[in-house]
Amino acid sequence: MQLHVSPSLRHVTVLPGKGVREFIKVRVGPRWASYRMLFYSLLFFTFLLRFIFVLSTVDAIDGDHSKCSTIGCLGKRIAPKILGRRIQSNVPEVIYRILDEPVSEDEVQGKSDIPQTLQDFMAEIKESSKSDAKSFALKLRQMILLLEQRTRNAKIQEYLYRHVASSSIPKQLHCLALKLANEHSNNAAARLQLPSAELVPALVDNSYFHFVLASDNVLAASVVATSLVKNALRPRNFVLHIITDEKTYAPMQAWFSLHPLAPAVIEVKSLNQFDWISKGKIPVLEAMEKDQRVRSKFRGGSSAIVANNTEKPQVIAAKLQALSPKYNSLMNHIRIHLPELFPSLNKVVFLDDDIVIQTDLSPLWDIDMNGKVNGAVETCRGEDSFVMSKRLKSYLNFSHPLIAHSFDPNECAWAYGMNIFDLEAWRKSNITLTYYHWLEQNLKSDLSLWQLGTLPPGLIAFHGQVRVIDPFWHMLGLGYQDNTTLSDAETAGVIHFNGRAKPWLDIAFPQLRPLWAKYIDFSDKFIKGCHIRAS
Repeated sequence: MQLHVSPSLRHVTVLPGKGVREFIKVRVGPRWASYRMLFYSLLFFTFLLRFIFVLSTVDAIDGDHSKCSTIGCLGKRIAPKILGRRIQSNVPEVIYRILDEPVSEDEVQGKSDIPQTLQDFMAEIKESSKSDAKSFALKLRQMILLLEQRTRNAKIQEYLYRHVASSSIPKQLHCLALKLANEHSNNAAARLQLPSAELVPALVDNSYFHFVLASDNVLAASVVATSLVKNALRPRNFVLHIITDEKTYAPMQAWFSLHPLAPAVIEVKSLNQFDWISKGKIPVLEAMEKDQRVRSKFRGGSSAIVANNTEKPQVIAAKLQALSPKYNSLMNHIRIHLPELFPSLNKVVFLDDDIVIQTDLSPLWDIDMNGKVNGAVETCRGEDSFVMSKRLKSYLNFSHPLIAHSFDPNECAWAYGMNIFDLEAWRKSNITLTYYHWLEQNLKSDLSLWQLGTLPPGLIAFHGQVRVIDPFWHMLGLGYQDNTTLSDAETAGVIHFNGRAKPWLDIAFPQLRPLWAKYIDFSDKFIKGCHIRAS
């Protein structure tokens, strides 16, 4: 239908359709009211016809083959909405009722006639003499419960195997530590002072770029140190402070004595060699005792946890993670005492031992901290929705009033692993006291304030003291999901294998492990002697 109005607005021509010669001419009188009435009437009927056409077309597309006129179908669509009634579902009520019944533990136990697959289910329904909705719902319910039970068991077994693999020390790493300890005892070259006497002043010189690495893993520490120095534009200005525990000190010193990274300055120091930690009551040691109390809550070990049939797999995974030795490691808590460990330094970059550095990190010292203490990457924004979707509610228990009244659940979280710490600003704050205050509150609340680990209390202690830095400086998630491609990981300044699949374990993701392994010299006699391989 076409509508033509003359320029003088005195004639209106209506053409019924293309190719039709007949037309209707309407001469409009000189009165303004008559013209407007006719014009808007024609517009109204034009749009009404188009509306009816669209509705009838939708009916045809929906496959509604019932015989009804266009007006009838229109009424069928509009009338229930006008009258406030909803169209009833085609699903029988009995199906809802059966599927909604409470689940009993032995409902599918000992039954061998439950369909195992969708094909079996459909074949059984077609062959059954009872084809009513109730029989259909009962079979469907049994099949779903059986598959749900099997999925749960498989998931729990996966969590258990990953827990065992990630908590155990690979024999290759154990071998490396033993060989280096033996070398430390028998070879004077493996007992060199680190750093040498002429470089000791650099340890407290704030004109250098100071990095801190706390680790009891010699191989992991060597990768971090090597990747840091090899990618530095001015390595002679880099000072790496390696903190380790007493049992790992000899192997760590032997490795870096025999594998110098000149011209960078490397310091290897055991915690018991710090003056501060040998004085009186040490909060970090108290934190370890608290972690030990956490672990003691799960009596019976992993077997007892896995045997629980009432808890969800995610809860069981969290309890298994609580048994991990890292939660009772001194290295896990030491970062909260950086101002006391390095009283002469103004700024440091703290590195975890499961990272790889792929660029020069000296530009981190050019970042204006704006008076904040902690420079970190946020974990709630990014292309990877699986990794970069963490907010405070991901770590803290907002069902507890202490947490709910103090924090915003939707506030963005941040990550440990590669952090810039302004120690001058830190010393002026009460961050460390806040950290231990909330640890005590968590203990009083029966460990119900947050998930286990040092990040949740860190999120609280550094609340309001975080300077957000560019995500380029810290790519996360390479240790717990394999969605990250090799090409994407290569574009990041620092990559972090956070998660259970550490690159030195057999459960590491094979496509990502080369990013870590390329900083290991597999021809080295200690590496070869312990059968440490690239893959």
